[in-house]
Amino acid sequence: MHNAESIRLHCERADEAGGVATVTGPTPYVHFPGTAREALTFYGDVFGGSVQLHTFEEFHRSDGPAEAIAHGYLSGGPVRLFGADVAGDERPVRCEGVMLSLLGMAAPSTLTTWFSRLSEGGQVVDELQTRPWGDSDGQVIDRYGLHWLIGFEGSGSD
Repeated sequence: MHNAESIRLHCERADEAGGVATVTGPTPYVHFPGTAREALTFYGDVFGGSVQLHTFEEFHRSDGPAEAIAHGYLSGGPVRLFGADVAGDERPVRCEGVMLSLLGMAAPSTLTTWFSRLSEGGQVVDELQTRPWGDSDGQVIDRYGLHWLIGFEGSGSD
């Protein structure tokens, strides 16, 4: 369970890092099936920034393995994402009917790289390609089950 204590610690750490934790839009909080450390580290490598990980032991939780991730997040990069390992009767992520949109979030070359990296070990749903209206987009479900929509204006060769 993600409680007020973990959120309070997140905000305190953001303050200590030199800034207040501000919200610019919804931030996905993903429950991973025991793969939060691996997944968040992968996303940190793909998107840049740093990865902050806090264990069940660190949060004095006894409802899962001590080394499991109770709260983790990406910081200092262009993509915001929170995550944790499931505990007890919590259910892990299952993306159906929702995509995480990265439309126009970076330069076309960066978005193309993100698409390629997210597809490693995942499934390309729709290739990143130029559409009849002139813009480019594609969809991929990454190795951790998150469904991404990535795109940019134009063909990316501009």
